Amino acid sequence: MKIVVLAGGLCSERNVSIVSGKQVYNALRKKGHNVVLLDVFMGYEESPCDIDELFENNYSFAGDITVDELVPDLKAVKASRKNQSDCFLGDNVADICRKADITFLALHGGVGENGQIQATLDMLGIKYTGPNYLGCAIAMKGVTKSVLKQNRVSVPEGEIFTPADKENGTIDKWNNFPCVVKPCNGGSSVGVSIVEDKKDFDKAMDEAFAWEDEVVVEEYIKGREFSIGLIEGKALPIIEIIPESGFYDYVNKYQAGKTKDVCPAELSEEVTKKMQSEAEKAFKALNLDSYARIDFLLDKDNNTYCLEANSLPGMTPTSLLPQEALVLGTNYEDLCEQIIEVSLKKYK
Repeated sequence: MKIVVLAGGLCSERNVSIVSGKQVYNALRKKGHNVVLLDVFMGYEESPCDIDELFENNYSFAGDITVDELVPDLKAVKASRKNQSDCFLGDNVADICRKADITFLALHGGVGENGQIQATLDMLGIKYTGPNYLGCAIAMKGVTKSVLKQNRVSVPEGEIFTPADKENGTIDKWNNFPCVVKPCNGGSSVGVSIVEDKKDFDKAMDEAFAWEDEVVVEEYIKGREFSIGLIEGKALPIIEIIPESGFYDYVNKYQAGKTKDVCPAELSEEVTKKMQSEAEKAFKALNLDSYARIDFLLDKDNNTYCLEANSLPGMTPTSLLPQEALVLGTNYEDLCEQIIEVSLKKYK
């Protein structure tokens, strides 16, 4: 097959996406496919653009980018773009994707995961991996919470705030501590804070608003953290996430050795079935298809709380979905092909 792997973009998870994209690109090449790894924001800026040659040569834009402890400087990324256009899609991206049999979305957060890129590809007649645009839009943090509550999936109590709420003093009414503050559309725990008191709360809100104009504030629930990958709505083995220190933040997620992952998670059969059932219920309620990942907390009384949904789970060396699939005997290369296979079902 001819496959484009789209990565990069212009969000806090840019480097995470590029590392995911490189992994997927290498895996699909090992499987014998002609693969082009493309930055969705930068595109292919060389002229002329011989698309057939790109596939024949297995073009890749990615060099030695890794996920370090710092979030990328997006202003610098934007300034390095040759044409300085205000269009999100880079040069030749649409034309190259249209030549492919399918586009593998290795994007994370923001435009890549909120349904916008999916809707754009739909309008251009481009096939892609992962859920449809509506499922991706619903699976963003703010909307997710209300949809899950309506479908009787337990979630932490919380509210969504905007800069207008800060100006009119509505935010000052929040008085439930400790709490969690996090941007609505971002991922990888960028801009996320666990807050103990009002002083820290104001600082955390400022940090979150620096990333986005919608911020979720929710009650803090102390407990063990888990994640469940799903393929076609069927739950994979549960993985427990145990950070070396603190919570599962950007550093702990992507720096090797910072987090211990246990899969299958050490849970009773009853709790395992309950959590997997909640994940499958959430997948359906959010109108997801193809594949996704759902995150949970489990408190000391074995109550489960759905934290969020990831419509395009990470595929980096430390990512959770590949670890869960491996427990079932599916290696990384086979998982990439399986994702393509189930995603193509949308178009039959």
